[in-house]
Amino acid sequence: MARIEGVDLPRDKRIDIALTYIYGIGRTTARRILDEAQVAYEIRTKDLSEVEVAAIREVIQRKYKVEGDLRKEVAMNIKRLIDINCYRGLRHKRGLPVRGQRTHTNARTRKGPRRIVSKRR
Repeated sequence: MARIEGVDLPRDKRIDIALTYIYGIGRTTARRILDEAQVAYEIRTKDLSEVEVAAIREVIQRKYKVEGDLRKEVAMNIKRLIDINCYRGLRHKRGLPVRGQRTHTNARTRKGPRRIVSKRR
């Protein structure tokens, strides 16, 4: 089993898809990494040699910020927005959509389940 950046990659998937299990690596980035490491896209993870895994690991460590470092950076960016009290920071603090989406209807993902307001008699 290939273990890269602390993530166990699924054994039966193509390596270009398996790399997307690492936080911060999408389909395009995965293909760029494989091109640079000179590994074919269609090889299954279980069929990789140690040399190929080492080449992939080396490219990722040299060029990309992934997993813990990336999560920390994103969290610090959001914390900075909240600390300076900008509009985006306030939206993050209140748990509302940040990028201008409507909230009159929709926005359930950010707002959470509906809170039922009962009428008083």
